[in-house]
Amino acid sequence: MATVSAPQYSRRKNSIARLAIAIRPKEEAPAAVHLPDLRQVTVLPKAEWLRIQDNLNHDNKHNESLLEASKQRNALHLRSKEVVKFWSNTIAGQRQKKLEAKKIREEIEEEEKKRIDLEEAEYQKQKRKEAISKAKSEQYFQMDRVKGFHSALLLSEVLKEREAQLELKQKKQSASKDVDRDVMAQLKQKDEEAMEQERQREILREQENEAIAEDLKQQMREHKLIQEKEKMENMKEAVELQRLKELHDWEKSMHKQNKQEEKRSVMKAHLEHMSNRNVIRAIEAQKEEAEEERRRLFMTAKQKMIKMRKEKEAEMFRDVQRHKETMTERLAAQLQEKTSNDEELITKAVTLREARLEREQRENAAKKKTMLDSIAVHRETMHQEQERKLSEEKQMALEMLQAKKEADRIFLEKQQLKTQKMKDNWVSLQDFHIHQMAERRAKEQLVKKEQLYFEAKNTELVAEEEEQFQKYSEGVIRTAAEAKRNILPLRKAAKEGIGGGLGPIFGGLRPSYLVHDSTGVEMPKYVSSTTQDIKELYETNDIQQAKKRLGFTW
Repeated sequence: MATVSAPQYSRRKNSIARLAIAIRPKEEAPAAVHLPDLRQVTVLPKAEWLRIQDNLNHDNKHNESLLEASKQRNALHLRSKEVVKFWSNTIAGQRQKKLEAKKIREEIEEEEKKRIDLEEAEYQKQKRKEAISKAKSEQYFQMDRVKGFHSALLLSEVLKEREAQLELKQKKQSASKDVDRDVMAQLKQKDEEAMEQERQREILREQENEAIAEDLKQQMREHKLIQEKEKMENMKEAVELQRLKELHDWEKSMHKQNKQEEKRSVMKAHLEHMSNRNVIRAIEAQKEEAEEERRRLFMTAKQKMIKMRKEKEAEMFRDVQRHKETMTERLAAQLQEKTSNDEELITKAVTLREARLEREQRENAAKKKTMLDSIAVHRETMHQEQERKLSEEKQMALEMLQAKKEADRIFLEKQQLKTQKMKDNWVSLQDFHIHQMAERRAKEQLVKKEQLYFEAKNTELVAEEEEQFQKYSEGVIRTAAEAKRNILPLRKAAKEGIGGGLGPIFGGLRPSYLVHDSTGVEMPKYVSSTTQDIKELYETNDIQQAKKRLGFTW
């Protein structure tokens, strides 16, 4: 039995009605709603219904209560953090204060570092400027013209130093005249003292020589005693040598006697050997005679054997001759018998040959007839084949003629196309050449403009360099003049124009003119004030003055 509450039933009723209306087809009419049987429905009181609902929704309420408690705790925590955030006597406050102080300190340090970096950058910039200025100065001082000017400056310093040295020398010479007398007196006194010292040294040398002479005499006496001792020793050695000589002579005589004894023994042995050799020769002669006898007997026996062998060979030859004669007789009888048999065979063979020749002639005649017939047939066939080939060749010739005409036409068209293409190519090539010439002309004009611009810039740089050099040289010359130096070399080195030549200035340059020969030396400069005056006299720029000079006064 279903047990539902009244409110639930009413909700279900409404929902069922809505569902039925929603799913009902449009073409159907609304049907009657089937209501539940009230006798089978149990009605619950409200308290019981609420209890059931609480039991069913217990988990959801517990979760909601937990979420609510968590939210409250978070809100309290945030509020406490907001309250404690500005307290300075807490650990978090102290940490926050330290962090803020550290941040402020880092910002100050960062600002200080930035300021130091800016100062360092400015310092490095200044150093770079100084280095660039120094490099430019060194590069400027490495120029040949500046080096020449510095050489002239050094020459002026050397000349000044030379003048100072000459002046010092003159002062020394004037001062030395008063000092010479004192010096001569001192030198004379020193010479006298030196002579006295020399006399003292001479006396000492004489005393030393006397002592040396006495020492030499003593050495001579000692040497004499030594010579006497050596003489006595030599006498003793002579006696000993005499004794040794006598002993040597005795040994020599004994050696001679021994040699004579050896010779006698050798002679005796030789005589014995000679007697023994004669005996040996007699024995050898007997042996040779016995050997000769044996050889003679052997030769006799050998000759007998040769004679017996020759007799036996002659007997064997005679037997062979007799056998040959017997065989010859037998062969002659056999040949006679064979000749008669051959004649019969020849007759039979001739008969057979004639029959065979007749048969062959008949066969050859038949073959010849057959061959002639086949030749006639072949000739007719070949004639027909030749006519057919001629007709085919004519047809092929016509076709080839048509093909050649077509090929000539195609070739002519190709040649026309090729000619047109060559003409177009020539026109395009001409246009390309014209365009290339225009580009080359434009490039040449551009190069010319660039060259003119380069020359102008070079002229400006030369003028600027000349101005800088003149300023520098004027300053140095002014300083040298104030220091009372010889400024003539500086004036000569500071003259206008770059280059060490002697010619006139062209475009800020002073070139050198060389002699046109094998030496190739530089030509001298003969321009002087007189030359300039004559040049101004004869090459005036004012036409009126020229007329007056020539006498045209009208």
